[in-house]
Amino acid sequence: MRTDSRREGPIITLDGPAGSGKSSTAKAVAKRLGFRHLDSGALYRALTLGLLRSSVEEADWENLSEQGFTNLDINLETSENGFQVLIRGKAVDSELRTPEVTDRVSFVASLPASRQSILGLQRKAGEDGGLVADGRDMGTVVFPHAELKIYLIADLEERAMRRLREMGGDSPDDLGLAQQARALDTRDRSDSQRTISPLKKAEDAIELDTTELAFEEQVQAIADLAHQLTLL
Repeated sequence: MRTDSRREGPIITLDGPAGSGKSSTAKAVAKRLGFRHLDSGALYRALTLGLLRSSVEEADWENLSEQGFTNLDINLETSENGFQVLIRGKAVDSELRTPEVTDRVSFVASLPASRQSILGLQRKAGEDGGLVADGRDMGTVVFPHAELKIYLIADLEERAMRRLREMGGDSPDDLGLAQQARALDTRDRSDSQRTISPLKKAEDAIELDTTELAFEEQVQAIADLAHQLTLL
């Protein structure tokens, strides 16, 4: 394991498919360890919101250059527990979770220029260490030298159930569950097959199946791994 005395702690990455619990788990692990949390998904949502607020026609988004995405002026500001996302210097939060953004963020995240435009921003967030970062390419592209890499997985039906619960459906019916499972499967295939930064497990990542784990159990499992690897 690589060590660096300049840094405040190791970098821990959590990657995995949609609904595997990356963001919520990463946030809880960061809090438990006293680290900062980097939610890469929020950055792609910010790019999407920035585009929706811009004069660029949606049909032209895929033709934008890296500079075109950079001109949206997405930034991160250090906060108490992690980072606040800014668009043109103004903090955004709930605006990132609107249906309009959610419906388009997967497409925006698939564009090579969009991913390249925030790569430096993400890496800068990890310069001082003490970071838990979640996404789909944190351990393979953004932080390939992270000291601990976790790849979260869960059964498709379980991931669909979790996603529906996040959306407020405590007791989803079979039809709703099947529809959500199909949507997640489509997203998985899209993320895995894209040419730039595809979703995949890093060679040195530890796979953690959360299908049968309670939330607290998966958080503790990752915290334990950090201690077992003498990172802390």
